[in-house]
Amino acid sequence: MPRFVIFLRAINVGGHTVKKEKLQEAFTDLGYCNVSTLKQSGNLIVETDEEPEEIKQKVENKLRDLLGYEVAAFVRTIPKFKAIVKLDPFKELGKERASFLVTFLPAAPLMFPLTLPLIIPKSTAQIISADGTEVFSVTHGGSEGALPNPFLEAKLKLKTTTRNMNIIAEIVDKFPEREPKRKS
Repeated sequence: MPRFVIFLRAINVGGHTVKKEKLQEAFTDLGYCNVSTLKQSGNLIVETDEEPEEIKQKVENKLRDLLGYEVAAFVRTIPKFKAIVKLDPFKELGKERASFLVTFLPAAPLMFPLTLPLIIPKSTAQIISADGTEVFSVTHGGSEGALPNPFLEAKLKLKTTTRNMNIIAEIVDKFPEREPKRKS
């Protein structure tokens, strides 16, 4: 069964706290196998034969019913994460005191509306590139790590979620791609 990564946007904000165990139970109730979380409760890995859009809808509906508020879900495959790691959009940048971030979009825009690279106003945080449903940023400490997500949401007029590139690489290492079952 293929593995999928589900990033949940703002699962534990605004006075809400959801434990990993509660999410794992909810996702198991949806019929997903080998449900696990990585680092935070908003990073889930599941196995299922469903398509990404079906996973997204089921997860968002389940969480709305379970928690009483909207939680956006961003579903990606392990091969997609491997492609992001291989792309290495940060390879030309100095690594010292920098954080490399990936912002996930719900869908790829027909034409990306921002001219990149660009510096987020009143900061040194920089959005360096976009590739389909992912946007890549570099920040330099302080509170800059939180800047790309709200900036992109405001400019693109859609919900996004952002993770550190280290999380993407860790998921690829810890959760290898499942080989599809061969038909006899």
